[in-house]
Amino acid sequence: MHKVLVVDDDAHIREVVCFALRRAGYQPLGAADGKAGLEMAARELPALVILDILMPELDGTAVCRRLRAVSDVPVIFLTSKDEEMDRILGLELGADDYVVKPFSPGELMARVKAVLRRRVSAAPAGSERLVRGALVIDLEAHTASWAGTDVALTATEFSLLKAIAAQPRRAFTRDNLMTAAYANARFVSDRTIDSHVRHIRAKFQALGGDPIETVHGVGYKLAAG
Repeated sequence: MHKVLVVDDDAHIREVVCFALRRAGYQPLGAADGKAGLEMAARELPALVILDILMPELDGTAVCRRLRAVSDVPVIFLTSKDEEMDRILGLELGADDYVVKPFSPGELMARVKAVLRRRVSAAPAGSERLVRGALVIDLEAHTASWAGTDVALTATEFSLLKAIAAQPRRAFTRDNLMTAAYANARFVSDRTIDSHVRHIRAKFQALGGDPIETVHGVGYKLAAG
């Protein structure tokens, strides 16, 4: 049974989400603020964190930054702001998905299942690693490295990079990548895909590499070499 941590200062929302998680077969954990959430994440090692972006003192963006410094646990943001920049900020911080309040518990559970499915997806039969020059993707361990140095990717980032690396000659449209990385692509915008790709590239560029190339007017492909 997967542990899922819900961090939200609204007790009613925590109760509703925890109830939905329990009904869906997960073990819910609740925290009323960011500090308590970080302490519980370190202690319980949840499989996924549902994180409110607007909280007093330590808000969701600060919590996500601290989580990402020590862990690649999947994160789904809850936000009451239906503003594109607010959502993009969350994705830039390394969140795997976001849900705008008010939301239906059914929609949130669909997002949880999709993110965890990507996280634990089995490696394709007969292929345990993708080696593309300095880029190595270990499909079984769900890890990626550049020139021997590990690169911490979120579940969604890993799914996107794996899809691109699996077909190195193909130019992917954003719709192609939505299908590869999301179970229900209708929830996802082109800007969401662009944000994830930008985040992936920044992580590899910090190591002196870049595995993804922009194909103008189309989308993205694996970079040559």
